[in-house]
Parts: sequence; structure tokens; C-alpha cells
Amino acid sequence: MNTALQSAMDDKKVRPGQLAARLSVSVDSVKRWLRDAGTAPHPGTRAQVAEFLGVSEEMLWPAVAKSVVKTGADREVVSVYPYRSACPKAVWAELIERAQKEIFFAGYTNYFVFLEQPHFHRTLQEKLEQGVRVRFLLGDPEGAVTRAREQVEDVALSVSMRIRIAQENLAKVSHEGLEVRYSCAEDATNHVGLSVFRFDEDALVCPHLARLVGHDSPMMHLRKRDANGMFDRFAEHAEELWDRGQPAR
Repeated sequence: MNTALQSAMDDKKVRPGQLAARLSVSVDSVKRWLRDAGTAPHPGTRAQVAEFLGVSEEMLWPAVAKSVVKTGADREVVSVYPYRSACPKAVWAELIERAQKEIFFAGYTNYFVFLEQPHFHRTLQEKLEQGVRVRFLLGDPEGAVTRAREQVEDVALSVSMRIRIAQENLAKVSHEGLEVRYSCAEDATNHVGLSVFRFDEDALVCPHLARLVGHDSPMMHLRKRDANGMFDRFAEHAEELWDRGQPAR
């Protein structure tokens, strides 16, 4: 099942029949795309679907994107992962270790990294001492968007609890240079829908499309190559959210 496509349609409240009518294709074609993540429409139709749903083609069909988009060290798209959890922990560790200027976690909870990277608060402490700028943009644990997301997920480890856990770990970093903000209320919907994790000129980008508990969202590893490319667009999005953010309580 293509959970990314299904979730993007759910987010936009679009039914298969509506999408089919919009694209002038059969309902059976849309249902086939939903049933099989490996089945995708032609490039032109993929672009129309992505534009209509407000997400990238790479996020809806990562396997297809990986086969047609040139990836590698000399390209902006380094890797495409079908799920965030499919990105090896070693990749995160390497990007964090290699960062010399900036580490920016603009995820809504940022909670998982403290579980997956051993003694991560110590790593952050060391990076700050080396002069690296370290920032965390979190969702407001008491905000309306957080409460709405909790109703959608309906799991014991709630969104607000995951944010609190991240905050508790950040509190262990004894360096005044650490910067932590909440996204402002009017930006929160955009923030909960897209996470950007930046390490100098590398970034891991993840849209939170899945509404079904137990499903993860796709992720891209981007490396800045040219001005105004995908890296810059996602980085600018995160910076805009940061600039309008509020000091964390």
C-alpha cells in the first residue's frame, strides 16, 4: 500500500474519485496507485498529483524517484528513503559529527534522535563548545495543532509527551549557546507537516504524511549544490518558521 499517497489525500480530504476527476484518469487507476507503492503514473501525471496534493513527487513515490533521479555525492539528492526509519542511524551520526557550522533540528518533536543517538546531549554539548550553532525548533506541547495531532494519532506516547522528552534531554545540555524555540501558532500546521534537519550543507527532509499509526514517512537526503535548488527551498522554509518562532517555555 502507498501510505504516503493515501495520507497526502487524507490530509487534503481528497477521495479517489475526486483525484481521478482532477487528473482525467479512471478511479481504478488511482486505486491501483494506492494499493501498490511500486505502481506509479507517468511523469506528467505524477507532477499533477504532487502539485494538487501540495507535496513532492519524491515523497509520494520514493522508489520511483530513486530509479529516475540521479543520486550520489555529486548530486543534490544524495539518497531517498521510503521511510524515516530506513535512513541508517550511521548517516545521522556522520552528518552530526561532520557539522562544523550549524546543526538545526526543525522537527515537530525531535524526540527520536535522543533515542537513536547514544548520549546525544553530550554530543550537542561538544558541538557547542566547538563553536557550532545548535538550534531546535519544536512544536508547542500545549498548542492547538499539537492537540489536534494527538487526536489523529491516538497513541499512548502523545505528541506533547514526545516534545517534553526532547525538552528534558535538551535541558541536560549545559551551554548557554543552545537555542530552542516553539513554532508560532499560525505556522504550526506547516511545521507538523514537514521536518527539516540541517547539518551545514546537508539536510534530511521528511514530510509527516502518514495518518495511520505504525507507518513512517519518506525522507530525502539533500546536499547543497546550486543556489535556489531543493536544499535552499527547504532550508529557507525552516528558517522562516524559526524567525517567527517563540522562546520555548
